[in-house]
Amino acid sequence: MMKGNTGQGLAGSKPKQVDKEKWRDWKWQMRHCVKDLESFEKFLGIELGTEERRAFEETVSRFPMSITPYYLSLIDKNNLNNDPIFMQSFPRQQELEIHSSDMSDPLHEDADSPAPCITHRYPDRVLFLVSNTCSMYCRHCTRKRRVGDRDSIPDRETILQGIEYIKATPQIRDVLLSGGDPFLLSDEYLDWILTELQKIPHVEVIRIGTRTPVVLPYRITDELVAMLKKHHPIWINTHFNHPRELTSTSRRALAKLADAGIPLGNQSVLLAGVNDCPRIMRVLVHKLVANRVRPYYLYQCDLSEGLSHFRTPVGKGIEILESLIGHTSGFCVPTYVIDAPGGGGKIPVMPNYLISWSTNKVVLRNYEGVITTYREPDSYEPTVCDRNCDACNLQLDLADAQESELIGVEMLLADDDESISLVPQGNERYNRRTVDDENPENSNS
Repeated sequence: MMKGNTGQGLAGSKPKQVDKEKWRDWKWQMRHCVKDLESFEKFLGIELGTEERRAFEETVSRFPMSITPYYLSLIDKNNLNNDPIFMQSFPRQQELEIHSSDMSDPLHEDADSPAPCITHRYPDRVLFLVSNTCSMYCRHCTRKRRVGDRDSIPDRETILQGIEYIKATPQIRDVLLSGGDPFLLSDEYLDWILTELQKIPHVEVIRIGTRTPVVLPYRITDELVAMLKKHHPIWINTHFNHPRELTSTSRRALAKLADAGIPLGNQSVLLAGVNDCPRIMRVLVHKLVANRVRPYYLYQCDLSEGLSHFRTPVGKGIEILESLIGHTSGFCVPTYVIDAPGGGGKIPVMPNYLISWSTNKVVLRNYEGVITTYREPDSYEPTVCDRNCDACNLQLDLADAQESELIGVEMLLADDDESISLVPQGNERYNRRTVDDENPENSNS
């Protein structure tokens, strides 16, 4: 049983002996990650019982602990066992319960790796694992098989092998940097990777997945943001799971990224006891969009080893979506997905709004339960695709359309055109003026 021990630290505040400058230094935070039980107890001012200590030591022997001081400071020690921060960061004995359905690599990322650091599952995009280091070991991590095994940064030679694969695969237009956490790289090293990727003509967009705005927001420095701005289009997805994670510090980090013109998305994982509640998820998505972060995915918890205590029935996710769709803005609603075991990719799972369907009519229901019909066209003639594009009646010129040239009065009204008059073609006076311009000696005739 956990007992209070006042005077040794308070949840929700940094240790008094640490000055603000050090506390806000992300490298100091990384150097002082809490990895042992004694430091954890001292920081929070608590004391674990003998049985809890034994369970902790047994768990971390397989799945280590590492928590940034910042994230640890958010724990409410007065409600420890129900605290969402505690549950996502502190090892529990349930992690050692390995079920028959659990897998070391449920998404088959290793099997779908044609080159070092690369997972190529979808036709036009790849996952590029550029870091094996995280700022915190999340207890629900889908890559739990790697946690603590090899905290390292792939060297340039290894990264270049991944880049060479992308160069040699022209269908790849989208590269997602992940890990580990790409923002645990130095600014210079990440800048080099982004530069090399943007030299590849067929790479149109680069995404970065990071949890630093959640667990290490001080990493979002002015220097990092200035570097990222050089590499547009960059998209960043982060990983907030609970409204309490959106602190004033994390909001400042998000604002820096958004102010730099970087589109932000969020990927939450549905976790039993953490956020498996429609009310919690609604507050979370509202807080996200208020901070210019688009709720992107809500993941069903993966079948990784040791995560069974976090998993909910799929029906819980459907219930949460039912509480969002129609009840809040459309852009607040994430896509609920199951990342298919065996590497099948993300499969959207949505409430069923299509009740029935006939030849030319569909029956639908809305979020209120109102049942309505939609009449389909009686004379729709589909365009049959026989792959003969030259004979197709659709507009297949897919190059960017060009803005039409301004003419007539529209040209005179336009602020970006310096024309001051319209002259009819064949105007004799203007013809004479043209001749005079060519023969200056006749200019007074």
